Amino acid sequence: MKLTAVFLLVSATVTTLVSGLTSNTESDAPIVDLGYASYQGSFDASSNVTNFLGIRYAAAPLGDLRFRAPQPPANVPGVQQADTEPPECFQASSGLSPTNPFSNQTLAKRQLPHDQTEDCLFLNIAIPGSTIPTDELPVIVWIHGGGYLSGDASDFHGSALINAANGSVVVVSIQYRLGVFGFLAGEQVKENGALNAGLLDQHFALQWVNKHISKFGGLNSKVTIWGESAGAGSVLQQALYSEVVAQTNCTSSSDTLSCLRSVDANTLETINSDITLAGFFGLFTFVPVVDGEFITQRATEALKQGKVNGQALLAVTNTNEGVLFVNQTANQNTTFYAEQLFPKFGLEQAQETARHYAGLGSQLNQTNLIHGESIFICPTYYLLNAFSGRSFKGEFAVLPATHGMDIQFYFPTLRFPPSTFENADFQKAFSQSFLAFAISMDPNSKFDPTNITPQWNKYNTGNTEMVFNSTEDGSAADIHTISTNSGLLERCSFWESVGQLTGQ
Repeated sequence: MKLTAVFLLVSATVTTLVSGLTSNTESDAPIVDLGYASYQGSFDASSNVTNFLGIRYAAAPLGDLRFRAPQPPANVPGVQQADTEPPECFQASSGLSPTNPFSNQTLAKRQLPHDQTEDCLFLNIAIPGSTIPTDELPVIVWIHGGGYLSGDASDFHGSALINAANGSVVVVSIQYRLGVFGFLAGEQVKENGALNAGLLDQHFALQWVNKHISKFGGLNSKVTIWGESAGAGSVLQQALYSEVVAQTNCTSSSDTLSCLRSVDANTLETINSDITLAGFFGLFTFVPVVDGEFITQRATEALKQGKVNGQALLAVTNTNEGVLFVNQTANQNTTFYAEQLFPKFGLEQAQETARHYAGLGSQLNQTNLIHGESIFICPTYYLLNAFSGRSFKGEFAVLPATHGMDIQFYFPTLRFPPSTFENADFQKAFSQSFLAFAISMDPNSKFDPTNITPQWNKYNTGNTEMVFNSTEDGSAADIHTISTNSGLLERCSFWESVGQLTGQ
């Protein structure tokens, strides 16, 4: 079954952003019958958008369904009011340790209270106007980031994208299991559960969109998947199952996975937080693994072979992707940092990493570049090459241009971190270029003649990138094209060559 017509990747924030949504429910708001349940939307007159909030797309992953692939939701009689944001999935944070604890498989214990829930497989839908569109519209599916450990659908309001696109799209925001609930690895899980359950949730939601989005006025043959970065791949997973079992006192059980399924969700969430916070600074512990079924090979290898699902790609990276994930107050050494970042590296690979980054500023700047390029930026070029002749590359460069700063220019209600550049021309050019791509697979197909973005050639035409920046004095937008730096491409070739050791 074909799930997507176009594919979009955007590098974005891992921080959980906070904002509210208010809606005015009207008795004549549209009702959609999904077969298993009917949902009535809520019209927001201030944005001229109808929201369907908290639609259940899969059964609650509780009890025996914990650590298993998502299942269809049960039938529910009557009409459900879709006017309340869904609960978040259990959250955790990135690592804070100055060294990688998985080098010797020891984990510090920390306690952090959380009030999220395990029953969180919901999605939100936003449609323009107060009635179901009669002309089927292109669909944008938003998959939040957060390193596979945090994030939710409710912070990202589809109304922002609908209004920026002049009411010409339908927007879907999905949630999926996170951390230990969505990405617990181990042979026991593989044999009697599902590795990458969180990714399977995403896939299940996309299948749901393919089946049901036409009932909301969306065109299921023209779906753009827009994803935030969700952290890097990891080579550390097979150490984690035993650690989770030990911390839940399931060690003595003859069936440790059944024991884990019976553990109270709040207890499991505490362990989730403990383990992730004990990880190496800036990294995310529970992430996807090659399971032999849903993920059959490393992403780098699949991209080399051109194994991609979609018709076109627009990829945007931020200039300083690595800064937020490197301890800026610690004394950094590039060789040591490379060994900690990638525990399968030997001294030879760590020293080679240091040679590639020698001369690129201070040791701190070099480690910032090592993290940002190896995990975020270089994989983007592998994607661009896999979509040869069908891809566009952008760079968000408004200082400090750190990971995630671009999101607030797509979703204006999200001003975290606070914006350093308020400019209407920039806002319009940046967001509308993406929306034009979502509508027509070409950012040059402008639906607003006041959009100042110049002609944007495909990436394979001279390694062309569109840079979205401000002038040095911050008084105006500076949007222009460049060719990708040759030194960066050489470093990306190095990272590609060691992909088996980095897990990418």
